[in-house]
Parts: sequence; structure tokens; C-alpha cells
Amino acid sequence: MARIKRIFIYGFLIISSIVSIFPFLWMIVSSTNKSSDVTQGKLLPGSFLGQNVSNLFNSIDLVPALLNSAKISITTTVLALLIGSLAGYGFEIYRSRAKDIVFNILLLSMMIPFAALMVPLYRMFASVSQTAPFIGIDTAASVILPTVTTAFLIFFFRQSTKMFPRDMLEAGRMDGLSELGLFVRIYMPTMKTTYAAAAIITFMSSWNNYMWPLIVLQSPENKTIPLLISNLGSSYAPDYGVIMTAIVIATIPTALVFFLMQKHFVAGMMGSVK
Repeated sequence: MARIKRIFIYGFLIISSIVSIFPFLWMIVSSTNKSSDVTQGKLLPGSFLGQNVSNLFNSIDLVPALLNSAKISITTTVLALLIGSLAGYGFEIYRSRAKDIVFNILLLSMMIPFAALMVPLYRMFASVSQTAPFIGIDTAASVILPTVTTAFLIFFFRQSTKMFPRDMLEAGRMDGLSELGLFVRIYMPTMKTTYAAAAIITFMSSWNNYMWPLIVLQSPENKTIPLLISNLGSSYAPDYGVIMTAIVIATIPTALVFFLMQKHFVAGMMGSVK
């Protein structure tokens, strides 16, 4: 009975792995084939990778788009981690009835779909453009600012902070550390796995962000990589080999971030504190 159960479990895991990995394998294989082979569903590698890469760089400004995405994603990640961790730390360490009410209201904001916020956000940034154009429409700041404070990250850090040993804070206070010093010198190093998990989630979300950048980034030189890939697919006769090549290149940064921080990501998602 135990053997049959083990066979069933491993069989289920193998099937789940194939279903999960197949889209990525098909994407990589398709980047080596020409467009007609991709539309026909060819599953074997071809010899058109070099041609697809050449056509890709000739059709769009790939490097500036990658740099724009990197600038926005890295800045968003750093600011979101700082603000989210500060808020989560404050909500959990300094407890009060008023803060719990504010936190519950903050959680309710997660129920508001972003589609309902797009028009007010656009009007706000459009009005700001007249007085402070460096943070108005068609700037990186207009993409970064709405995403640096998220209820999810605050909730994530607060839940992880529940496992933080309070004795370390008391010891730090006895040693004369300020409240900011406690956060920077004790809390942040101790919660590195939580920061790693939050960094991966935030970076991947920002890198793949499409809807809001599509609305506010209007100049071609400010476009991010998801917008350029979307433009490739919206032509009259899209070259699917080139599109798949662009997707593979756009996936590399997020894949590197995940695999380099995978160990910390798992520990952070499990809520461990080291």
C-alpha cells in the first residue's frame, strides 16, 4: 500500500513538473525556429536562432528597453523593500488599537482592483506634470511611485516579524541603540531571508508590469521590454520566432534573480528568521 502511494505521489509530481516546465521549453525551442515552424507547433530545435536575434535587434531598440526595465525594477524593489519593511516592523513591534484599525483598512485596499485606480492615478500624474514634470507622465517615476507601497508587502513583513525575537531588540536598547539603529543593525540583517523573498516577488512583478507602463510611458525611448514585446505581436504579420527570442531574453534577468536567491526565497516564504 505504501509503495502504491509513493508511486502515485511521484507520478503526480512528474506530471506537474512537465506541465510547469513545458511552456518554458517550448519558448526556448521556438526561439530557434522560424515563424512558420512556431505556428505549426514544431517541438524540435531549429537553426534560426542567429537570424531571429539579428532580426530582433534590427526591429526594436532592445538594449534601451532592457535598461529602462532594469532601472524601474531595481529602484522599485529597493524602495518597496525599505518602505514595506519599515511599515511591517512598525505595525508589529509598536502595537496599538489605532494601528490595528489602520492595518485592517490597509488590507481592505487589496480588494480594490488596479483597473479602478488607473484613471485617478493618470489624472493625478497628469496634473503633477505641469508643476513637477520629472515625476509626471512619461517618466520612470510615474511607473515607480504607485508600486513602492503595497499592502501585500506590508502584510508580508508584518507576518514575518511575528517570529522576530524581541529579546534582541531589548538587548540593543540596553546597548544604547536608537530605534532606527535597532531596525538597521538588528532587524534588517536578521530578516534577510524575508527581504530576499520580498525582493524576488517585487522585482518580478515590476519587470513584468505591463498595463500601467502602457498608459503612462508614451515616448519610444522610455518604453520597457514588455511594451516592446507587445508591439512585436501587434504587427500585421508578426514574426513569432523573433517574438519568442525577445521573450527568452526578457526572461533571463528574472530567472537569474530567482535562481541566485532561491534558497533564501524558500526560507523567507516559510517565515523562518535567521
